[in-house]
Amino acid sequence: MMRPRLFAFLRAINVGGRTVKMDRLRHLFEALDLTAVETFIASGNVIFDRSDEAPGALERRIEAHLEAELGYPVATFLRTPDDAVRIVECGALSAAAKASAGALNVAFLKAPLNAEARARLAELETADDRFFPSGREMYWWCRTRQSESVFSNAVLERELGVVATLRGLNTVARLAAKYPPLP
Repeated sequence: MMRPRLFAFLRAINVGGRTVKMDRLRHLFEALDLTAVETFIASGNVIFDRSDEAPGALERRIEAHLEAELGYPVATFLRTPDDAVRIVECGALSAAAKASAGALNVAFLKAPLNAEARARLAELETADDRFFPSGREMYWWCRTRQSESVFSNAVLERELGVVATLRGLNTVARLAAKYPPLP
């Protein structure tokens, strides 16, 4: 019988000079007694069989282990295949907005943005950048290419006082297609 899967979206893997080979990352997760561990593209996406541990406790355990092994904090954001499907459906954005995006990203957050963070996020909007918070995610619609924007994960974290990691919506869509929810 197949077990439900979990996706771990990791911050600070293979960016800013912090290189971690995917084989090592897989072994680090296996050292936590997680099973059927796989990595997905070299940007800190790890898939594994769901354990009986509460997701919040598991996130903290993964973070502590990775920091001890790698020497720097690695924020971890766990999501289920059902979450990935919901994220890809991107109900916060119209079909026209999705089609007109030069880049469409999702920021994974630990908790929904509070009212103060939402207000600050609205102040960060430009003609090229629009933001759509939705639960523990925040969508970033960019009219241009992402590299042409003044917005980034660093700006998000600094301006809103949150820890986050960004992924292209296409990456999440590929994960959702490869690892669909169990019936």
